[in-house]
Amino acid sequence: MSDFWVILTGALVACACSLVGCFLVLRKMSMIGDAISHSVLPGIVIAFLISSSRDSIPMMIGAAVVGLITVFLIEMFKQSGLQSDASIGVVFTALFSIGVLLVSIYTRQIDFDLDCVLYGEIAYVPWNTIEVGGVDIGPKAVWIIGVALLLSVLVIGLFFKQFKICAFDPAMAAAIGIPVILFHYLLMGLVSVTTVASFESVGAILVFGMLIIPASTAYLLTERLSRMIALSMVFGILSAILGYGVAYMLDVSIAGSMIAVSGILFGIVFVGTNVMRRIGMQRSQAV
Repeated sequence: MSDFWVILTGALVACACSLVGCFLVLRKMSMIGDAISHSVLPGIVIAFLISSSRDSIPMMIGAAVVGLITVFLIEMFKQSGLQSDASIGVVFTALFSIGVLLVSIYTRQIDFDLDCVLYGEIAYVPWNTIEVGGVDIGPKAVWIIGVALLLSVLVIGLFFKQFKICAFDPAMAAAIGIPVILFHYLLMGLVSVTTVASFESVGAILVFGMLIIPASTAYLLTERLSRMIALSMVFGILSAILGYGVAYMLDVSIAGSMIAVSGILFGIVFVGTNVMRRIGMQRSQAV
């Protein structure tokens, strides 16, 4: 049964990250996902210090707030003339470093392991369960990630047209009266919540892989947003299942194996699409 919970957790993380990741890829904001996945660390620590609890709700709120601050600072530096990649690099390294310092200074005597925050340990998921009325209803991580996924599905489903237009043509979206800035920060808020919800299973660093790789793989196969989202989730779930199998056989990190398999699937699709494109060009030239 523990195998099932580990695979289910990996699949939920993959789906939650893939859903918001598709919009990051389309808007050419992939590295912002990396920035948020690192910079939310001080938000988690500050929420922990204020609440004196490792409960997920305060940490999600803290991470979401710092995630939005990250995006605001990046946009502010970009508008002041700093290049986009430099703005991202400055903000996420500074905030991440602050988070590391806060962990080192204020949590020395507390079970708040920086390695667990950064890398996670999905193998422990089945043992941290929730009880309601004395009844075990399953691992805590499954419920937390499930709620984060449901939140993203509801928000994106409700405003799908607006998110879609903003992703493909922000200028047109602004011209027809869509509040582009509002939806930009709403998307970043969903990315922040998804990131911190995944900490307990795959960690802050590896969640970036799930945000970008499945979405990028799907992008190679289709130009339709709805199909891209569906394909990215399929690739994410495959990565979770196959990655667990690889980790079991080789006795290595489960989360690392899932990301490695995701990268392999991207490589296979990349090579396959390029081969098919060349074959198509050769046939057209022959005709």
